[in-house]
Amino acid sequence: MGARVAVAGASGYAGGELLRLLAGHPDLEIGPVAAQGSAGTRVTALHPQLSGHPGLQDSTFVPTDPGLLAGADLLFTALPHGESARLAAGLPAALKVIDLGADFRLEDPQAWARYHPTPHAGHWTYGLPELPGARAAIKASATVAAPGCYATASILALAPLLAAGLVEPADIVIVAASGTSGAGRAPRPDLLGSEVMGSMSAYQVGGTHRHTPEIEQALYSERSVVPRPGPLTVSFTPALAPMARGILATCTARLAPAATAAKLREALAAAYDTEPFVHLLPEGQWPGTGSTLGSNAAHLQVAADTHAGRAIVVCALDNLGKGAAGQAIQIANLMLGLPETAGLTAYGVAP
Repeated sequence: MGARVAVAGASGYAGGELLRLLAGHPDLEIGPVAAQGSAGTRVTALHPQLSGHPGLQDSTFVPTDPGLLAGADLLFTALPHGESARLAAGLPAALKVIDLGADFRLEDPQAWARYHPTPHAGHWTYGLPELPGARAAIKASATVAAPGCYATASILALAPLLAAGLVEPADIVIVAASGTSGAGRAPRPDLLGSEVMGSMSAYQVGGTHRHTPEIEQALYSERSVVPRPGPLTVSFTPALAPMARGILATCTARLAPAATAAKLREALAAAYDTEPFVHLLPEGQWPGTGSTLGSNAAHLQVAADTHAGRAIVVCALDNLGKGAAGQAIQIANLMLGLPETAGLTAYGVAP
């Protein structure tokens, strides 16, 4: 038997994707599956895609009680933002925890206060394995904050260019579209099929989305300090796309004087050529969300817009895969000393 893992918030979309991936993981055993509002409900009643799994077919959700979860080797928290901090306060200090929410991502309490109504709960190790030094930090940590979906796509796209000094950190613009599952499973009128089908709309425009400070925090640490550090500013506009899952992020930044299209591509290739889940596509091939569906992959392509003097990097990923549950499994593998790719695939489901 492998390590025993528990899931809190298992009734949602990210929680369901976690269970699907855990069901096929060769080294992990599913322990308590918690969902406070659905306690006593059969797991497969809410997640029929898991029907037939011997550990889940007849199991029911348990209450989100620290005492029921503390016996696991590792706990995933896929709770609404603000709830993970309350649960974590009642857990044993030795329990390994991966939070898929925003509660522990930000280091700066003032940045937290500008975007969140709840008190700042603290900062955990930021769990984006592909960042320099991140794998060692994750392996050494008992508590890890998994990055957000928009943030993952944006950081993967821009971090290598900033580290190489190829773009100006003070002028970064990101426009990213997400599938409706990114908004969670709670019923909302604006997420009804009749509202979403055939329509695409922006939301939280004007730098108000909570992923803005998360993106800035990660990219600031990756920016080149040669010849000058300078400020780092991100203008981030999210949009809702008429699809269930996926992220397509178009990330642009002003080119540094010596930057060329070849150097942009070289920087991304150097950063990701040995990565199992991040792929720089062949020149001329642009990412699409459908190619990453159901996978833990991120697809990238880059261009230099010499007319506007900007670098353009497009990143596609599955917001429930590399943007949430898949990334959390990748982090868990590192924390538990397992092969990083165990239970995961870099290959999408298409069409």
